[in-house]
Order: sequence, then C-alpha cells, then structure tokens
Amino acid sequence: MKKLQLALLAGLLVLSGFTIQAKAAPQNHPGKLAYKHVEYLTEGIGPRVAGTENEGKARTYIAEELNKLGFKADVQPFSYTRKNVTKNSANIVALKDSKKTTKQIIVGAHYDSAKIGKGADDNASSVGVILETAKKLQHRNLPYDVKFIFFGAEEEGLQGSSYYANNMKNAEIKNTIAMINLDSLLAGDNIYVYGSADQGWIRDLALNIAGKKKIPLETNPGLNPEYPAGTTGDWSDHAPFKKAGIPIAYLEATNWEIGDLDGYTQTIEHGAIWHTENDNLTFLNTAFPGRPQERLYQFTTILTELLADMKHEVK
Repeated sequence: MKKLQLALLAGLLVLSGFTIQAKAAPQNHPGKLAYKHVEYLTEGIGPRVAGTENEGKARTYIAEELNKLGFKADVQPFSYTRKNVTKNSANIVALKDSKKTTKQIIVGAHYDSAKIGKGADDNASSVGVILETAKKLQHRNLPYDVKFIFFGAEEEGLQGSSYYANNMKNAEIKNTIAMINLDSLLAGDNIYVYGSADQGWIRDLALNIAGKKKIPLETNPGLNPEYPAGTTGDWSDHAPFKKAGIPIAYLEATNWEIGDLDGYTQTIEHGAIWHTENDNLTFLNTAFPGRPQERLYQFTTILTELLADMKHEVK
C-alpha cells in the first residue's frame, strides 16, 4: 500500500513539475519573437554587408514587419563614398506617435553586418529585440513619441546613423529626449548599459529597472581610464546623436574585465565573436547553450520597461 502511495505521490510531483515549468515559459515569453527575427535575418538571409543585395533584403524584411504592426515604415536612402567607392544604403524609420506631444525617444540599431560571419550577435540581435519591443508597445499609450530607426552601413563607419543625425532639424534635436542604441547583444559574458559622462540618467534608470526585474545588468566599471565608469566609446550608432547633444544610452553584451579592458573582448572562453566566422546562431548555441535566448529575454524586458517608464524631461 505504501509503495502505491509513494508511486502516486511521485506521479503528482512529476505532473506538478511539468505544470510549473509550463507556466514559467509562456508562449509570449520575452525574447522568443526576437529570436525568430534573428534566425530569419541570419539563416534566411545571411550576411548583410552594406550596399549588397542581402542588406536590401534585410531592409525589406524589417519594413514589412513594422508595417504588420501598424507602423508606417519610411525608407531613408543615402549614398556614401569609402575607399573611392560610392555605395548606396538606407535607414528604415517608423514612428509610434503619441499624438499628445512633439517630444520623442529614438531607439536605434544597425541591420547590416560584417563580411565575416552571419551577424547574429552583430547585429541581428538588436534588430530582433527592437522589433519585439515595438510589438509589445504597439497598443500602449506613452507620453512621448517613439521613433524606431534601423541604420544601414554601420560597419562602413556609422554611415546610416551619421546621415540621420546630420540631417535632423534643430527642432527635432531639441524635442529628442534620448537616443537608445543597441549593438551586439547575444555573445558577451555580461550585459551592460552606458550613458554619457554628464548625462547618465537613462543608464541609471535602466539599471534600476533591471534591479527590480532581477536582471544582472551592469555598467562599465571604469577599469580603463580611457573609458570612465558608466561610459563607453564612440564606436557605435549612439555617437552621432551624442555629438548632436542628445542624451544617449547604449545596451550591449561583452566583458569589460578581460583583454584590453575596452569592451572589445566579449568572452573569456572564445574571445571576440563579432566580426568573426563564429558570429552565427549555430556556434553561439553550441558554445554558450541558452545564452542567446537569455540575452534576448533580458534586453527585450529592459528595453520595453525603459520605454514605458521614461518620463524624465517629458513636458
């Protein structure tokens, strides 16, 4: 009789375990949709080198996904010359209009990739997170506009973000509360947020949100005197907006405590992933089981909550 009771109890525990597990990972679990976007951009399209057909395919895909969400995706074409070669690229811009204010937050990431690898970490990861965040905020009423911008030709010298920032009217610059940049979110050992030295309130808000969500978000510890604590370098798409005087925040995954202490060496185990043949989902899932999914969950959660709670200087 005792054996039967124990067997029944064990069965109930197993069933209970399955129930708890199912509740812990619902279908709308943050990051799942972002992963699908990363998968399509890297495996469905492949490398998205600036000025190539694949960059154009990625642009079409992103615009279509934004249009599905009810945002009008505008393409902003531009040309640039590098090493005596003129190339064509474009930004994709979509506005979530609050209709109550002219104040806006810009959220941006580049969608092109380096010639080596498939660009899963750098930077399909950020495109996926922004697209999922746009969906989560689709029906939310916010006290400001949110402008989603996907930049072309970042790998060619911040061409897309520079083109957009350089063509902003003074009124738009004045009405931009902040620019949040995302770059290389999957591979790094740790997750970080940075701000500028004199305007770090967005960084601090993100750290506060992450703490409440029990997400281990950090900032640059300042071990390298060239990059003071809480800041970063001007090597990604936040730089042109920072130059225009707009408060910035920058989200990424890397490791500031190894290599040259400059954030370029992303992992202890495999060094840098970006701009290498290892920048693909197959390698990342094998080398770091569960990390890509975890990172997409973390960054999607942080970005969604950050955009929903950014009331600073909104009037």
